[in-house]
Amino acid sequence: MLKIGIILGSTREGRVSPQVGAWVKEVAEKRRDAEYEIIDIAEFKLPFLGEPGGDTSGVAAWSEKVAACDGFVFIVAEYNHSITGALKNALDYLRVEWNNKAAGIVSYGSVGGARAAEHLRGILGELLVADVRVHPALSLFTDFENGSVFKPKEVQADSVHQMLDQLVPWSTALKTIRS
Repeated sequence: MLKIGIILGSTREGRVSPQVGAWVKEVAEKRRDAEYEIIDIAEFKLPFLGEPGGDTSGVAAWSEKVAACDGFVFIVAEYNHSITGALKNALDYLRVEWNNKAAGIVSYGSVGGARAAEHLRGILGELLVADVRVHPALSLFTDFENGSVFKPKEVQADSVHQMLDQLVPWSTALKTIRS
């Protein structure tokens, strides 16, 4: 069975990515077409890449976790029109572990996180990750109460299913060239 990692892309205090990730996992598991696991980059405590004296003890576990996945759903918060520094750092720590896998993006922000998702697409392309077209974009104004309590509109679950309808076959196909 395929293994799809749902990567929480924010580590900031007060983040809502755990709420969004849990909801995506709940929607995804109803499909029974893959094993879905939430992967919280905050748990790996990755220091900034290249910074001397940083505790790199979480890097090996991060590498193993990413390598074990066949595909990903990135939960992406938009900060300053881009992805978080923590997500960029986590992506940069690895190379071959990302190669020839597929990814979907679920973003959120004032304009649905669209700008962050577009930045992420460019980074994923460089890492040889094939991102799928359908992109659930969650608005801080309509899918969250007070910007902090996640209450997605019903249509958003349909968008997640459509994204997964693309992600699962792409992950399956790319698995054949990694074997």
